Amino acid sequence: MIASVLLLALQVNPVDRALNYLVGEVAKWRPANGCFSCHNNGDGARALAAAGRIDAPTLEWLRTPALWDSNRSDPAVSDKKLARIQFGNALLAVDPANREAICVASGLIVRDQSAEGSFPVDEGSPVTYGTPLATYFASRVLRACGSHAAEAEKSERFVRAVRPANVADAAARLLLDPADAVVRQYLLAAQTSDGGWGQYPKTPAEPFDTALAMLALRKGPEVERGRAALLRMQEENGGWPPTTRPPGAQSYAQHVSTTAWAVLALLGPK
Repeated sequence: MIASVLLLALQVNPVDRALNYLVGEVAKWRPANGCFSCHNNGDGARALAAAGRIDAPTLEWLRTPALWDSNRSDPAVSDKKLARIQFGNALLAVDPANREAICVASGLIVRDQSAEGSFPVDEGSPVTYGTPLATYFASRVLRACGSHAAEAEKSERFVRAVRPANVADAAARLLLDPADAVVRQYLLAAQTSDGGWGQYPKTPAEPFDTALAMLALRKGPEVERGRAALLRMQEENGGWPPTTRPPGAQSYAQHVSTTAWAVLALLGPK
């Protein structure tokens, strides 16, 4: 019996294994903790939405942006500013035609825009993003609403002006401007010998940075090498080791978010 179960597990492809893991983790977070955590459901919901696997309560939550700030969460570990950006992008993934909800989300997000157009957040991991990446994803929601086109343009100008200090910054620029040859070359040169990407060029590969670079580059042999690297990092439960800053720490929230980014990279850009 045990051998049969193990054989069945081996037959499930890596993306389905990861999605099965995320389905359980995202769905259980609210009843267990009384909130949709920005560290879990934001990234996790976007991955599930991209795969058509989102659960009904999370879907309803995403379609009701007026409730997003009602999370009962510990302020010490919850960044509602980033949560709004995460939820907004999950909403775009699951219901892109719902302009009413998207514009409510855009109105929530735009309140946190700086004078220079950025959305400052903590630096550089799946649950902190870093300012250029957060600004890029905020601009997507502002642009989708239409009523905040001027603010979206301001954010896009900020991202275009970023001089990449790490892989996440470069990925943000290339996600915005896929034809940017200079930034593309930065990412290509940053790939490690095992096919992945780390926080900085040639540093040890991390799942989050590998997923970001793959999504930004979109296609090509380097992306296929990145895919192989990601699959080698996958854990038995279907998830990926958490990418943390500094590296090597343990975090449940980072584990779920890292897994979501890996799934998005394996699914490929939409």
